[in-house]
Amino acid sequence: MLPDISKANIEVLHDELFIQKQVTLSVLRLDKIHPAVSGNKLFKLHYFLEEALASKQDTILTFGGAYSNHLAATACACKALNLKSIAVVRGETPVTISHTLQESMDNGMHLKFISRQQFSKKDDIDFIDDLKKEFGNCMMIPEGGYAPAGAKGAALIMDLIKYNSYSHICTASGTATTTAGLLLAVKPVQMVVSLPVLKGMTDNKTRIKELTESSTDFKNLLILDEYHFGGYAKKTAELIDFMNDCWVKYRLPLDFVYTAKMLYGVIDSIQKDRFAKGSKILCVHTGGLQGNKSLPLNSLLF
Repeated sequence: MLPDISKANIEVLHDELFIQKQVTLSVLRLDKIHPAVSGNKLFKLHYFLEEALASKQDTILTFGGAYSNHLAATACACKALNLKSIAVVRGETPVTISHTLQESMDNGMHLKFISRQQFSKKDDIDFIDDLKKEFGNCMMIPEGGYAPAGAKGAALIMDLIKYNSYSHICTASGTATTTAGLLLAVKPVQMVVSLPVLKGMTDNKTRIKELTESSTDFKNLLILDEYHFGGYAKKTAELIDFMNDCWVKYRLPLDFVYTAKMLYGVIDSIQKDRFAKGSKILCVHTGGLQGNKSLPLNSLLF
């Protein structure tokens, strides 16, 4: 059985800052769906898994890095559906396996480590052909679910908040697949706020056009790209302090790779008056909490 999305709920965060700035801030707790197949991951995988089962495919092959929530979620979902799973992992075999990759292995995922240079060629036809020769006939899911099917799945997130009057829907962005999905599903008057967690990610709009299979310039898209804290999976003492503050103030657990950076950026933007008075802001908690296991012991209060 796959996780039950009905476990997700919306929580309102209370803070003097929000009262002062005359905005409301809420969080869609997709992290509550499941410890591993949580957040946006289940949604992005939805149509891939549906196709695999319909076509009687028995093996999924996908791609990601050492801290990829996508890999952990894919492994867990495949185990639940009695599918085999394989991951092509960016980087040489490490001395110490990350908690995320260990969890993937515990759920039966086979890991193939390759150099970063090789990984950059993962979309080349010759590379794909070599993988097919090595592993046979697999259904391949792009890194992070980066494909129109992944964006279509991410659009299903909005079904959980169908009847709403939120002015802004905010999400962390890695591959931009979730951002694209939200843009497919929101009302034209609603802004989608994307906060990239990768340093120098300047091709968001190009990615979104590919993912939505549209030439539209989405005027309801706002990209806040200064909250990456040094790059993907990078962190600072300030970010860890912020995560602990959010736990103390809101009882809200965050992960350091995605959601902490997203919420930090949103609250900082509220402070800087980037949101007009009367804004009703909803942040999508995209899960990934298992990634915190890679932090030093006692770094977090939760």
